[in-house]
Amino acid sequence: MTLWRVRATIDDRPGFLAVLAASLALRSVNILAVQVHTTEAGAVDDFLIDAPDRLTEADLRAAVEKGRGRDAWISPADAHGLVDPPTQALGQAARLVAAPENLGETLSTLLDCEVAWRPSREPQRYSSHELAVGDPHGGTLVLTRSTPVFTPAEFARAQALADVAGQATRTQLAQATLLLPDGTELLLRPATRADLAEVVALHERCSPESLFRRYLAGSRGPSASHLVRLLEPQRGCALVAVDAEGQVVALANLVGEGEIAEAALLVADDWQRRGLGTALLRRLISVARPAEFAAVLVHTQAENTAMLRTVRRIADALAVDPAYDRDGAIVTITLALAGKRALTR
Repeated sequence: MTLWRVRATIDDRPGFLAVLAASLALRSVNILAVQVHTTEAGAVDDFLIDAPDRLTEADLRAAVEKGRGRDAWISPADAHGLVDPPTQALGQAARLVAAPENLGETLSTLLDCEVAWRPSREPQRYSSHELAVGDPHGGTLVLTRSTPVFTPAEFARAQALADVAGQATRTQLAQATLLLPDGTELLLRPATRADLAEVVALHERCSPESLFRRYLAGSRGPSASHLVRLLEPQRGCALVAVDAEGQVVALANLVGEGEIAEAALLVADDWQRRGLGTALLRRLISVARPAEFAAVLVHTQAENTAMLRTVRRIADALAVDPAYDRDGAIVTITLALAGKRALTR
């Protein structure tokens, strides 16, 4: 017996898959696995079969056509084909968590296609012979394959793996050891709901002035439920800086909507003016890039010269000109991210 992979399109109507399976069975073909992909042209059935050694590719094609199949693609297979595509995709996703920079190689292996990288960010797209997905490190990965044609399910898997790689990239960028100019080391990592008690304690240690600069209001800070939303934003991230004793000494938030993200910092009073705020804001911007934000906004008081200087230094490092918009006592600074498309307002 010989393993083959067979893909064919049939009418998406009751009983047509059974007709195709019966036609293969008449030739003593054993169907080991089947995936059904719905397309506009009909149902694309992807079989892994075990066929008698005497059957040739032409024999299998004739069986498919007699079973009302069309546009048949037939190729020899090996034992690796016994692992169904969803299981293969899960295995590749696990590898991407550890090495998201291997997204292109992973997609090439999973979909048996050519992958080319383009420096510009292009919209995700699907066609029968070409797919385009975003590269979390910048640019676009273009996947091409002559036969068999791509299916919507394969496009969805490619998108899902790109999302996994993007999240893993952002996590790697977010987690680091910070060495401050005075030689102090802090752990910087993504925040979770489990950090709520420590974050509440951080707010309690901060002076009213620090809280006012962070929230632009004269309260003691947000409620616990609001803090939970800050720790787990729907889009963006929250970072905490942790000292050697495990105490949270700073909270950084990147909250996005559409192509814009807002960045905000809260640093404990005794950790201010030590370079921690600058390091946190830099890290937020590094996370914003693979998240495909076009710009980062920072809101601050016009008299907060320390924050204005910090943003100016980071803008110089990014080689961008910050845009300033003043509304009374509040200044909004826009930092356009290099390589992103121009903002439309």
